[in-house]
Amino acid sequence: MQRKPLVSLAAAALVLAACSGDAGQKETADTVIGGVAGAVLGSQVGGGSGRLVATAVGTLAGAFIGNEIGKSLDRADRLAMNQAEQQAHTAPVGEKIVWNNPDSGNSGSVTPIRDGRDTQSNAYCREYQTTVVIDGREQSAFGTACQQPDGSWKVV
Repeated sequence: MQRKPLVSLAAAALVLAACSGDAGQKETADTVIGGVAGAVLGSQVGGGSGRLVATAVGTLAGAFIGNEIGKSLDRADRLAMNQAEQQAHTAPVGEKIVWNNPDSGNSGSVTPIRDGRDTQSNAYCREYQTTVVIDGREQSAFGTACQQPDGSWKVV
């Protein structure tokens, strides 16, 4: 029951995270992001010592899922995803930006679904719906990224 949210959070983090040129670093980053997402979800389950166990299990499961997604996408996949992500930063809200890699068969999309200003930093932010299809299995998720003063985007 917990697996789908974990996979969704890992997929969101993967799609919205900046593309790394080194696959090993990307797998490590996805492992950490998945672990954090799993810990957050696990901490919402149960109470007392049960919550601690759920947090630990969520951390391990999220780390595993994040690592597997990171390993499943090759350099060309990540380049295509990054290009779609960059286009989505300026695309009209609701426009689906699609990417695919015919060599690996992997594909996905990034769709900005809402934008606005962060109340604390006044940064321009966008919420995205992301989809990644790896080996015919579709993973969907939501995430938010905000534009930084230097023009780059950061997942929040």
